[in-house]
Amino acid sequence: MKKTASILAALALTAGISGQAFAAEGAASFSDVPEGHWSYGAIDQLVKDGILEGNGDGTFAGDRAMSRYEMAAVIARAQDKLKTANPADEALIEKLANEYQAELVKMDEKNEARYEELKSKIDKVQLSGFVRAKYDSDSGDKGVGSQNNNKHFYMDLEGSMKVGDKWTAHFQSETRKGYTVNQSWRKNSRDDDQDGTFQRIWVEGNAGKLGVTVGTKWWGYGFQNVSFGHAADGVQLSYDFAPNWNIKGFGLRPRQGDLVSMPDGQDTHIYGASVTGKLGHSFDAALTFMGNKDYKGRDGDRGDQKMSRLYAIDLGTNLNKDLRLTGTYTRTNAEAYRSSREIRLDYRNLDMEKVGSWNLYTRIFNFERYGDVSHDDEWGSLPADTRGWLVGFRYVPYKDVVWETFYSDQKQNCSGTSEDMKQKAKRHLFRTQLDFHF
Repeated sequence: MKKTASILAALALTAGISGQAFAAEGAASFSDVPEGHWSYGAIDQLVKDGILEGNGDGTFAGDRAMSRYEMAAVIARAQDKLKTANPADEALIEKLANEYQAELVKMDEKNEARYEELKSKIDKVQLSGFVRAKYDSDSGDKGVGSQNNNKHFYMDLEGSMKVGDKWTAHFQSETRKGYTVNQSWRKNSRDDDQDGTFQRIWVEGNAGKLGVTVGTKWWGYGFQNVSFGHAADGVQLSYDFAPNWNIKGFGLRPRQGDLVSMPDGQDTHIYGASVTGKLGHSFDAALTFMGNKDYKGRDGDRGDQKMSRLYAIDLGTNLNKDLRLTGTYTRTNAEAYRSSREIRLDYRNLDMEKVGSWNLYTRIFNFERYGDVSHDDEWGSLPADTRGWLVGFRYVPYKDVVWETFYSDQKQNCSGTSEDMKQKAKRHLFRTQLDFHF
């Protein structure tokens, strides 16, 4: 009954039922209650004791008759004031509640139905994302890497909208305001994929036992996105063919041509498959194949640039409850500079919901010029044609706020032989950033 009382009291107050019903001094009648019914006297006493209030003129709603349902709503208001009622009034309220129990139950059910209807409408649309403040100290302007946007504010806004029971529509908007050596705090003029519009729109759902994804989004394959990790137009079908095993088939057209290692940039049409699953209780594994059906070589290409296929393997294992080791190896059919490798070791898991949570990690990498299709360069911190190491730290100072800082030492693989070129092929990157997730 306490649950019923609280819900109905809120409903009565919200609907303005204080203006419903009968005279404060026993003058009005109820359509379904005979004259002389004990309810008259009980209500009159509750009004005099200040448990129920009228319109201030000695009436509840003038001369209009009151139904039993409206009467139940008034009782719900009275139940909300039980804490201030004396023992006699508590007994009266209990007697009234028993008399109109059927109406109270109906009101409870109706209110629950309204709540569920409202909840279902709200749940159809979900918004999430984060705001980032980032600063780099980067020697990349001397050669390898880039100082293209070493200080910036960034917002990622993502939305999901349910379409029936099996489909969900998504959108993503990215907005960045940055500062570089030759620019003021404003949008980077070279960045045409983060202008505050909805750059990515896609749909996910199920067609029978097949998972389906269609549209423009960020795609990543392998545990560390070394094979591919960029925005593209595409379609993907997925299928769970065994317990803990899944296969994905995909066709993609990259939207960030200047970042794609595979020649032809935005003329690249990638197709492939990726299988992920568990090897026993210790290892997670991913096998990936990608091809470029349109690449036929261009005038002036060197032999080592003619690549059209990639094969990759990812392995991950928990060494103990706090240590996670992940490794990736990719190889293409280019004639030279044709492999990429990355090893990552994480100590402890980060939990954004827990203040004080932290994570320490280190990465060793070697991304050869034609060793992958287009790995995730992670805001320019892991450019193509480089090798080196990185050590970082993440910490949660407040709930849903993550502070991350790392340092990386890098060298360019294809640096030439002159001393000047060797000096330009070195890079030292320090980055610190705060992410506010919502």
